[in-house]
Amino acid sequence: MCGFWNNNPFDTADMVKIDVWQAVLRILDSYLEVNNHRKTPERYTILKAIYKTEGHFTLDELSERLVRDYNFPVSRATLYNTLNLFLQLRLVIRHRFQGATVYEACYDNMSHSHQICTVCGKVTELKTPLVTEAINDTRLKRFRKDGYTLYIYGVCSTCQAKLTKMRKKQEKKSKTTDKK
Repeated sequence: MCGFWNNNPFDTADMVKIDVWQAVLRILDSYLEVNNHRKTPERYTILKAIYKTEGHFTLDELSERLVRDYNFPVSRATLYNTLNLFLQLRLVIRHRFQGATVYEACYDNMSHSHQICTVCGKVTELKTPLVTEAINDTRLKRFRKDGYTLYIYGVCSTCQAKLTKMRKKQEKKSKTTDKK
């Protein structure tokens, strides 16, 4: 592994994250060595920023984090190309939610579900053990399963409350208009 990047960016109390970080570094190092690519500080800093990010992030949010947390500005092209490399290596997954493209680290989280509000666009990750079990038990012909992502679309409780409030207000308004 690239010596400078062996230093662990995670809290030593969280052994799972340390193990994931070391595995992710091995994958990137191996790919770069086998394909005779340079081990650039940009690639490793972007990887670190991604794996220190909880949940989903946009390209712009990642760029801001690199500047804010690492004082490491990179061009949009470098960011985009590095993310494409990480997508190929399956270190990052891309989602398209309600017209926005977001990414997330996926090495240790290949299978999960999202609920997406079609009104406000809020995305929440869900634990769905029965879905995971059903998918794991599903036999597919001539296909090796690596993981899944499930999107469940609907209306969140906050938006439901707002919509109900608006509907009641409109009903009340139409009743007073009808009385006139």
